[in-house]
Amino acid sequence: MSVLFSVFMLTLLVITTFAIVRTRHLFVAVILTGIFSLLIAVIFFLLDAADVALTEAAIGAGISTVLFLGALALTAEHERGGSNRRLLSLAVVAVTASLLIYATFDKPRFGDPQAPVHQHVAPWYIDSTSEHIDIPNVVTAVLGSFRGYDTLGEVFVVFTAGIGVLFLFSARPRRKPGSQPRSAAEPDQGLRHYLVPRVVGRMLIPFILLFGLYVQFHGEYGPGGGFQAGAIFAAAVILYALLEGETRALQALPTRVLTGLVAGGALLYGAVGVAGMLLGGNFLDYSVLAANPVAGQQIGIVLIEAGVGITVAGVLISVFHAFAARESS
Repeated sequence: MSVLFSVFMLTLLVITTFAIVRTRHLFVAVILTGIFSLLIAVIFFLLDAADVALTEAAIGAGISTVLFLGALALTAEHERGGSNRRLLSLAVVAVTASLLIYATFDKPRFGDPQAPVHQHVAPWYIDSTSEHIDIPNVVTAVLGSFRGYDTLGEVFVVFTAGIGVLFLFSARPRRKPGSQPRSAAEPDQGLRHYLVPRVVGRMLIPFILLFGLYVQFHGEYGPGGGFQAGAIFAAAVILYALLEGETRALQALPTRVLTGLVAGGALLYGAVGVAGMLLGGNFLDYSVLAANPVAGQQIGIVLIEAGVGITVAGVLISVFHAFAARESS
C-alpha cells in the first residue's frame, strides 16, 4: 500500500510539473508551484525525512508562494510570448534529465544497510549521540553539535541573503510628479473586508504560533528545530499581515525589532561559540557550558537552535515586508 501511494504521489508530481511548464497564466503557475512543494513535502514524509518535509511545507509551499504572489503583483498576469529557442531549451532539458536518470542507476537501493553512507560516519553518529549528547533525535545532534560549523554557515547564508534582498528593494523608483504614495492612494487594508478568511485566519494564527514553539523546543526529541520553527513563526506573521494589512503587522512587529531579530539570532549562535572558547574549550564546543559535559551539549544546542529560529523568522518576515512595500509597476 505504501508503494502504491508513493507511485500515486510521484504521478501527481509529474502531472503538476507539466502543468506548471505549460500554463501561461502566472498566477496559476504560482499556485501550482505551491502544490508541487506540498507534494514534495508528502514524499519526504514517506521517505522518513520528517525534518526536511517540515521545512519544505513551511518555506516551499507557504512562504515561497506568498513571495511569488508578491512578485507577481509587480508584473503582468500572463507570460510574454516564447522565444525562438524553444527547441534548444527542450534539448538542454532532455539531455540534463537523461544524465540525472543515468546517474541514479549507480545509486544503492533505498534503505540498503550496505550502502556506503551507512558504512562510514553514520554509524559513529548513531553510537556516539547517546554518549556525548544524550538526545533521541540524531539529526538534531548532527546539525547542532557534530556539524555545528556547517549550521553556523547556513545561518549566515540566510542572514546575508536577507541583507541582500533588503538592499535590492531599498532602491525605490522615483515617483512621477503628482502621484500619491501607495499608502495614501490605496489604503493598506489587507483582507479586512473578507469575513471568512479573517475569521479562519484569526483562529489559525494562535495555533500556528503554538506549533512553532513546539517545533522549536521539541527538536531534540522529534522532527523540528530552528529552521522549521522560524519558517512557521514567519508564516503566522505573514498570515496576519495578509489578513489585517501590512501597517497593522508592522505595528505589532516593527521594523527595528525585525532588524534586531535578523542580526540577533546570528549573533546568539556566534556568542555560544565564543562562550565555549572563554570557558576553555573550542569554538562551538558546548560541553564546557556546564559542569556535566552532556548537559553542556544540551544547553548549547537549545541556544543555537534559538538563534537559528530567530534569524530565519526575522529574515523571512523582513523579505515579505520588502516585497509588500514595492509599488505595482
